[in-house]
Amino acid sequence: MSDPIHLYFWPTPNGWKISIALEEMGLPYVTTLVDISAGDQFKPEFLEISPNNRMPAITDPNGPEGAPVSLFESGAILQYLARKTGRFYGSTARESLSVDQWLMWQMGGLGPMAGQAHHFLKYAPLMDPPNDLPYAKDRYRSEVARLYGVLDRQLADHAFVAGDFYSIADMAIWGWASLWEGQQHDLSTTPNMARWLEDLSARPGVIAGRALAAEKRMAPKQDKAAQEVLFGKR
Repeated sequence: MSDPIHLYFWPTPNGWKISIALEEMGLPYVTTLVDISAGDQFKPEFLEISPNNRMPAITDPNGPEGAPVSLFESGAILQYLARKTGRFYGSTARESLSVDQWLMWQMGGLGPMAGQAHHFLKYAPLMDPPNDLPYAKDRYRSEVARLYGVLDRQLADHAFVAGDFYSIADMAIWGWASLWEGQQHDLSTTPNMARWLEDLSARPGVIAGRALAAEKRMAPKQDKAAQEVLFGKR
């Protein structure tokens, strides 16, 4: 058996992308928890791996040409793991292009917009002082709903996001979409997305990836020190 991949992780939608992928692909891995509320992402040893001070990140002792490699950015990690294993990237060039475009849709659209929705709907009102901003709440709630409409229309004609095959694009999107309640989305307006969420949530790899360090995941709270770390200017 090859040496395990080292996963730097915290139980968030971005972290779940990689824990789910590793479980789905059957790759051995070990985990280092990066407590983003305590500032672990700013430690020099982590910044050497992830200079943008964001998790997830990985190191693979069996990288290209057999040499070690480290990677940050969840989308790039997913593409690397799919190429490494030859799995969940489609079986033709056209299918791979479909995977790429929906992966980029998540990275550039759904992830950032859902993240902002969570911030302004759940976290900002609890800040010290409170930042309860109706315009920001409406702006991001509406944009997330628009994006889920795009997803729902795609899933009306396909079992999965990139087509009729499960891929890393599904893994990337599922984590954020599974938190639709916190984004104040009306799931009844997107029945195809609801069906897809239910199907993916029953997969053993998704269940295992989502369960990794689940006990560390906490509800929003008024913790000024943690807020400074998470939402400060570093």
